[in-house]
Amino acid sequence: MTPGVPLLFSAACLLGGVVCGPRRARTWLALTLAGAAGALGAALLVLGGAPDWEWRHGFAVGGETLHFRLDGLSALFLALLGLVAGTGAIYAQEYWPEAHYPASAPGGRSWWCGLVLGMGLVLVSANGLHFLIAWELFTVCAFFLITLDRQRREVRKAGWLYLAASHAGTVCLFAFFATLAARTGSWEIGPLRGRLDCAPLFWLALAGFGVKAGLFPLHIWLPAAHAGAPSHVSAILSAVAVKMGVYGLIRFSGWLPAPAAAGWVVTGLGAVSALFGIAFALAQNDLKRLLAYCTVENVGIILTGLGAAMLGAAHGDAPWGRLALAGALLHVWNHGAVKALLFFGAGSVLHATGTREMSRLGGLWRAMPWTASLFALGAVAIAGLPPLNGFVSEWLVCLGLFDAATRPGPSAWAATPAAMVLAVAGALALATFAKAAAIVFLGAARTRSAEHAHECGALMRGPMLALAALCLALGLAPVWFWPAIARAAGAWNPAWAGREPPAPLAILGPLQGMLALLAVAAAAGLWWKSRANGWRRGLTWDCGYAHPSARMQYTSGSFAGIAAGWFGWLLRPERRIRRPRGPLPAAASWMERVPETVLERVLGPAGRALLRLSSAARRLQHGRVQAYILYVVAGLLAVGTLVLLGGMP
Repeated sequence: MTPGVPLLFSAACLLGGVVCGPRRARTWLALTLAGAAGALGAALLVLGGAPDWEWRHGFAVGGETLHFRLDGLSALFLALLGLVAGTGAIYAQEYWPEAHYPASAPGGRSWWCGLVLGMGLVLVSANGLHFLIAWELFTVCAFFLITLDRQRREVRKAGWLYLAASHAGTVCLFAFFATLAARTGSWEIGPLRGRLDCAPLFWLALAGFGVKAGLFPLHIWLPAAHAGAPSHVSAILSAVAVKMGVYGLIRFSGWLPAPAAAGWVVTGLGAVSALFGIAFALAQNDLKRLLAYCTVENVGIILTGLGAAMLGAAHGDAPWGRLALAGALLHVWNHGAVKALLFFGAGSVLHATGTREMSRLGGLWRAMPWTASLFALGAVAIAGLPPLNGFVSEWLVCLGLFDAATRPGPSAWAATPAAMVLAVAGALALATFAKAAAIVFLGAARTRSAEHAHECGALMRGPMLALAALCLALGLAPVWFWPAIARAAGAWNPAWAGREPPAPLAILGPLQGMLALLAVAAAAGLWWKSRANGWRRGLTWDCGYAHPSARMQYTSGSFAGIAAGWFGWLLRPERRIRRPRGPLPAAASWMERVPETVLERVLGPAGRALLRLSSAARRLQHGRVQAYILYVVAGLLAVGTLVLLGGMP
């Protein structure tokens, strides 16, 4: 069977889901799962060795005939889309049911199918005009999904910010595709590696796709949108939607010649995104904003690997470039699976307690053991610790950077600092998720809502279990997934097709398996020893107080205070302090907020200054003809004066 059959079946099911979504929830779920399965099946056929699929039809859209293509690279992203679309649809049935959200749940089902269909069309479009149409389709669907809870003002603001940022990126992409079409004489897109005159267009692609990918400092829309959207929407935005920007950068950096400085710039931007993204994540008190900023970090890791691959390809197809690209492509899948799992876990916490503020949670592991265990597994994976999947892909990227750093040549100048930055980012990621898991699930409940929390049901738990199983499989048997990575790498650079798995990857799976067995054995031994000796409960250190309370626990701010202080110049925290006064103070408070620095301290003031300038310019339009004549005369005098001054010796 060719991949075209399941792709057409998938598109038909998703269109059916768009139509029937507002009316029949069960029919919508069946159609959505069938569509997701069709997309996943088509992708697995190509990744498993089937020939690339290509299809043309005489039907014209916008004056251009339909042309679709599915190769190894687009199949890698399409498989991730099918997985998250299916698990997210199941999760939404319990998390955002029509019984509790009668106004938004029916429309949300249709927008979900529209989003999945739009992203699928982006991945298979082989025509620049149709690519832009599909890009705009999924952008608009994502806007309506982000604003499902539009009664809240902050959600509406997040949606409009997302839409404005997305359209700014779309302007760059329209310029990119239109200029490419003007130079090649066609809107058709494909490999053009010999067209050196198209190399400068890479900068337009970097700006346009960088906005969608959340590349720092183009990430301004991402924290608010991910935090304000329903958790299943946050999951698909972080796991897949931002990957559309990553897909665009990988795709066109492989199809088009890149400027000489492109690899350096992408490596540098990726390293900066990784470091600054996790620094902002560490300082957050909102659980979903923490996960959103972590997305910025992981996109940075992927693009660091891509930049190293571009440098390797430019230096005679260096082996370290292949390692970095393999790590970047594998991290697309690893981050997608882990981040969907973590957002589902955060949604379970929000569903049970009604709050995302970590300082109002605590002790949830007693009431929510499944959510706590699965979130902890995701936290270990996203922090890049063995034996889970995050370690494998980050390790491959770092191996490529280390290898490049030890080779003579200019590539070492980019690889050495990038490797150092990723090492610091990894340490901060460990601190960030130790904080998140500990503050939310350990200790004592800080509020009544945390005391009365409850575990999620089967429809929310099942998708989390499936994603956790995938994280384990990717970590313990990475060689199984190498053929898919090799097929995608070959689509990016044909010289790298059909390569055997690198030796470090071949031995990593058994080592990770042994480590996992040792960890399980140690945990079982500790459990048996504790049961044999009997359980004894007692208070933790109470700091000299006779009756310790939950308020004496570490908060999220105090947990990360020292590390966050290292980046005070970047975070620029806002503090409101009410100091204790008198010998017997009655009250005191300390409130701290970390703003979105780029948006609130750079773009916001610049936008307000532009509005003030525009308002001042409007005063010149008052309808008096005499004044308009005066403006013309003054302008002519100014021009004449400049001409005279320019002609003087």
